[in-house]
Amino acid sequence: MLPSELVTYKKKSQKIIALTAWDSISGSLAEHSGADIVLVGDSLAMVCLGYKSTLPVTLENMIYHTNAVSRGFSKEIEEQSLLVCDMPFLTYQCGENKAVEYAGKIIKNTYAKAVKVEGADPEVQNVISRLIRMGIPVMGHLGLTPQSYLNLGFKQQGNNLESHEKIKRDALTLEKLGCFSIVLEHIPELLAKEIQSELEIPTIGIGAGKFCDGQVRVTADLLGLNDKQPPFCRPIIDGKKLFGEKLKEWVAAEKLS
Repeated sequence: MLPSELVTYKKKSQKIIALTAWDSISGSLAEHSGADIVLVGDSLAMVCLGYKSTLPVTLENMIYHTNAVSRGFSKEIEEQSLLVCDMPFLTYQCGENKAVEYAGKIIKNTYAKAVKVEGADPEVQNVISRLIRMGIPVMGHLGLTPQSYLNLGFKQQGNNLESHEKIKRDALTLEKLGCFSIVLEHIPELLAKEIQSELEIPTIGIGAGKFCDGQVRVTADLLGLNDKQPPFCRPIIDGKKLFGEKLKEWVAAEKLS
């Protein structure tokens, strides 16, 4: 799938599903599930590298894990889910030239067909515009932006009139700049509905209610593999407890055999 194809999904009111992945096993599971998009999110910092936030993950980490995810795919490349890679902290906040260099490394050295960039401040807008002009598709990300948690925290965004209107303006700006879709994270459902109705490009929600054109989830959250779950993602199984108990049973049985 190419990034531009997602607009067709929206026109046909066809729901878009995105899952995160961080290695070949999770990549294989995400592809097998039928997800339209597989996002190698900087959430891998917490999911598999043991960090407390997304900030420490590096460009090299993202390239390494994106390649691992793509090795888990089994379909022909034309039939594969759209593979998107997050640009990690301080790879696009340091000027247009560096951002193009770093995004170019992702596109040249992996099978990712697009990058995801958080925020829409003026400097970020310049970067997004430049990346798209250079031929690199960009997925936007508004609302709760984890790379800005030191300033904004992990709380819901868009709860007051000023924040509400800013997120709407930013979404329209990102569309005009040429983003092929926008992730809306942890914002009020009615705000997400307003944005979805005004944009021609798809909105993909995470904790933004049911009115987005699609949904994205951190796969480890869905499978209950983390100790803490975000309030907007109920696990479909208690994976950590289930796998932990089964492994413990196996170890105990082996010791007795």
